[in-house]
This record gives sequence, C-alpha cells and structure tokens, in this order.
Amino acid sequence: MKNSKSKKIARVAVMIALAFTFSYLESLLPINLGIPGIKLGLANLVTVTAIYLLPAGSAFGIAVVRILLSGLTFGNAVSLIYSLCGGLLSFAVMLACRRTKLSPVGVSIIGGITHNAGQLTAAAILLGTPRIVYYMPVLLIAGTVTGLLIGIVANMIINRLKKADIDKE
Repeated sequence: MKNSKSKKIARVAVMIALAFTFSYLESLLPINLGIPGIKLGLANLVTVTAIYLLPAGSAFGIAVVRILLSGLTFGNAVSLIYSLCGGLLSFAVMLACRRTKLSPVGVSIIGGITHNAGQLTAAAILLGTPRIVYYMPVLLIAGTVTGLLIGIVANMIINRLKKADIDKE
C-alpha cells in the first residue's frame, strides 16, 4: 500500500515538473505571429494527459501547481491572474468534457478555447472595458488550432501509456 502511494506521489511530481519545464521552454521560444497573447500551450499537454490517466484531484493539482509555479517564476501578478482564470476555467470544462467520453483531441480543443475565453474575461474585468471581446474571434481560432495540435500529441501519449500498462499486466 505504501509503495502504491509513493508511486502516485512520484507520478504527480514528475508530471508537475514536466509541465513546468514545458512552460519554461515556451517562455524561451515566444511565438509571435503579430498577435499578442497567443502561445502553443505546451504545458496543457500534461494537463490533458493527466485528465485521462489520473484521478481528477491529481490532475487538478498538477494544473494548479504548474500555473502557480510558472506565474511566479516567469510572469507577474497580472499574468498570474490571467493564467489562473484561463487555466481553472479550461480545466473545469475539459474535465466535464472528458466525462462525456470526448476524445483527447476534442477535449484539448475545448480547453484551448475556454482558456482563451477565461483570460479574455479576466482582461475585460481588470482593464474595465468590455471592448476587449472584439479580440475573441482571433483567440477562438488560435485556441482551436493550438488545442488541436496539443490534443493530437496528447492522444498519442495517452494511447502509448495505456498500451504500456496493458503490456505490463
């Protein structure tokens, strides 16, 4: 029993470290397509994978700890607020969609879109202007494209890890 608990803790810790590393790599390679605020969301690869392979509480812990670590390390108070709003909304919606048996690709696309919607809502509130919602179509397209890419890779990882577990038995 103790060995099993230790394995679970180690698995969550490794996934937090991996997500944090992806956040760091993404901060080093800013993708600037002339559109501010668009990122690949590499760390979401870990979140989507965790939603499918771990209990919901563990997946949530990974997402929150990664957002806090990344925000405190690479950002500022405002970026941390944006990340938390986008990340928490995205996680909740992805978890709900996962329970409907939606594929990891679909869950990731929805996660990308809702992450951007959460951040835009936070920006509208912090900046005190609803006019920022004019930026929503651009972010919806970006969230769909990045969500699709992350979802495809997450699906491959999930299938390989599930197959590895089957092969062990």
